[in-house]
Amino acid sequence: MKQACLLLLPFVGLLWVPLYNRTDPILFGFPFFYWYQLAWVPVTSVLIWCAWKAGKHS
Repeated sequence: MKQACLLLLPFVGLLWVPLYNRTDPILFGFPFFYWYQLAWVPVTSVLIWCAWKAGKHS
């Protein structure tokens, strides 16, 4: 069940658009709207890996 909670984090983080629907702060010339979404790519990969490892032991 903990695995499902890990997999819900990126879903909620990206589905809640008002959280990141702005331009500031800018990072390397990219508005917040874009780099926030791009930052979720490696974070989601790590969370999927953690959920997989946790599910493998149960």
